[in-house]
Amino acid sequence: MNLQRRLHAPTAEVWLMALAIAASVGGTALSAGWSFGVGRLLPAGILATVAGVALPWRHQRPLAVVALTTACGMGQGLLGMLVTPILTAPMTIALYSVGVREDIRTRRAGALIAGTGMLITGTVLTLSRKEFFLSIVNPVSWAMLPIAFGSYVQVRRALAASRAEQAERAKEEEAHRRVIEERMRIARELHDVVAHHLALANAQAGTAAHLKRTDPEQAFAILDQLSGTTASALRELKATVSVLRQESDERNLAPAPGLARLPDLTAACAAAGLKVGVETDGDARDLSPAVDVTAYRIVQEALTNVTKHAARPEAEVRLAYTDRYLTLTVRNALGPAAVAAGRGYGLTGMRERALAVGGTFHAGRRPGGVFEVACTLPLHHRDPDEGKAP
Repeated sequence: MNLQRRLHAPTAEVWLMALAIAASVGGTALSAGWSFGVGRLLPAGILATVAGVALPWRHQRPLAVVALTTACGMGQGLLGMLVTPILTAPMTIALYSVGVREDIRTRRAGALIAGTGMLITGTVLTLSRKEFFLSIVNPVSWAMLPIAFGSYVQVRRALAASRAEQAERAKEEEAHRRVIEERMRIARELHDVVAHHLALANAQAGTAAHLKRTDPEQAFAILDQLSGTTASALRELKATVSVLRQESDERNLAPAPGLARLPDLTAACAAAGLKVGVETDGDARDLSPAVDVTAYRIVQEALTNVTKHAARPEAEVRLAYTDRYLTLTVRNALGPAAVAAGRGYGLTGMRERALAVGGTFHAGRRPGGVFEVACTLPLHHRDPDEGKAP
């Protein structure tokens, strides 16, 4: 591509030079005899040719080419030609090039050279004629127009480049934001899976150790359930970690957990010695996948905190359904470690989950020595990642 541009560039310059010379010579022929007669046509044509031949150097010596083409235009005017944009086509092209490519100081210098040249020429011609508009105003205006238009084009190009750069920067920032959000989502999942199942496994192991002398059969039953708890933890952990190993967006993972698995969750907690009561207020309604998994994870993390920090191994879960919202509440007796629990990642993760689906979240002490986790979630939330595994 670069080689093709280098090969085409000289050809384009030759064609531009030829067109400029043809236009200037044509303008000379059209305006010949305007004042001094056709006897000056040949030198005026030579000046037009000189101005056109100088155009290929306008990128290396912009002001020199502007000065040369302006001088040729002045000469044509002083030879009796009517100074028009066609006659001064080489000067127009040189000025436009300065306006498009050069800095503000060079543009001002080019405008000053061309404007002064046309003004001097018009003033000399006006001394012997009364055609002020044709001799001064018209040539000076046409000299200013190409550099002004070139400056406008330069500004537009710079603005377009700036917008493209901003769009690219915004795209990179959006990609970075999505990466951070994905990392936070995976971190929440790992925390929920590991913390919940390890807390249950620890509680089950402790209960089994306590009952091994007084009730060996119950202890063995709990140990059997302990293997199921650890197996479930490994499955969910594998499903979550496998997201990091995906080379594409295709995810063949197990369905995301929802409130339909709440009985299994309470049963696992009961096996660990945690008594969980579930109360439903209103008719249960269908939830969007994002809200469903959010509600389940919040209950799961809240019960995990109860297992680790509550004063008594008891908790109450209440689900209240309305036409538009689900209000979820988990309450337990306030333990001495509840304050420390509020500084961990559990409550932070629950709050992030609730806010991510457009809900609200509150957690803290309540009268009567109770610690309460409460959130209100919309029944239907259109999540951009809906359908993906958590």
